[in-house]
Formats: sequence, C-alpha cells, structure tokens
Amino acid sequence: YQDALEHRDVNCPYCDAPFTLWVDISQGRHMTWQDCPQCCAPIQMRVEVSGISGELESIMLGQDDDVL
Repeated sequence: YQDALEHRDVNCPYCDAPFTLWVDISQGRHMTWQDCPQCCAPIQMRVEVSGISGELESIMLGQDDDVL
C-alpha cells in the first residue's frame, strides 16, 4: 500500500500556505477533498493518474466552488 502513495509540495488555493500533499494513486483518476492544514479551508483536488503507467500525472487544486 505504501507504494501507492505519492507526495507533492503544493500551496493552498485560499491562504497560499505551502504543505505536502499525499495522494493514493491506486484509486486512479479521481476527485477528492482535503482541508488546508493552515487555514482549514476545504481544498478540492483533481488527481490525474496515467491509465497506462499508473504514475501520477498531475494534481489540480481549487477552492470549493471552482470547477476543476
């Protein structure tokens, strides 16, 4: 299971605080939410995983009312 976790250094789309985001890539492409560890705002996340290689391609972060 530990091999399915990838991390990226990102910034909160609300307060711009930097933090390390851990993503479970075993779920493939998916949408999820995580609260900012600094301001506690709900961050919307769109995770893109390659269907061929299974590698993390991108993570898009947005505020709760953004359309990702």
